[in-house]
Amino acid sequence: MTTTERLWMTPQAHSELQAELAALRSRPNIEVPEDFMDYDDNLGAKYAARQARIRRIQDLLANAVVGEDPPDDGIAEPGMVLTVRYDDTGEIETFLLGVRGVDAGDIDVYSVQSPLGSAIAGALVGEQRTYSIPSGVNLPVTLLKAVPYGMRTPKSSGAQSASPQRISGPARPTRVTAQVNTK
Repeated sequence: MTTTERLWMTPQAHSELQAELAALRSRPNIEVPEDFMDYDDNLGAKYAARQARIRRIQDLLANAVVGEDPPDDGIAEPGMVLTVRYDDTGEIETFLLGVRGVDAGDIDVYSVQSPLGSAIAGALVGEQRTYSIPSGVNLPVTLLKAVPYGMRTPKSSGAQSASPQRISGPARPTRVTAQVNTK
């Protein structure tokens, strides 16, 4: 089943997905006979995974909103670069709310389906939200800034400070790698 939700992504992410799809389609399309599946489960699994990835990319591209910036209204939504403060530690992080699984250049990407993304989506600047990490702990986070991706100031490649690391307390997911479930 496919999704009908419109997915915001950068032009760079869109190009990368198109290139990946072209590469996957350019490989010889093997037919795996039913009796061969019992002989080499690994080959069958690789074939099925490739076909699933092709369908996933096609779905993403069909529902993509490419580079159209959302309004500069201070609301956390896909296509916005968000700066949040983790209220339990004071740590500040900036990320793009968009489609995971593709590179957005100089900024981390969190999907709306990630724990943090789903909690912060729809928040106004200054609003505090709570999100749950896999251990079940609820952590408070405050939206400090929301800027459309096209209006952001990219990180310079020069001197930049590394993001502070959590020393104690419950861990928060910094990179949720799960794909969007399309079932």
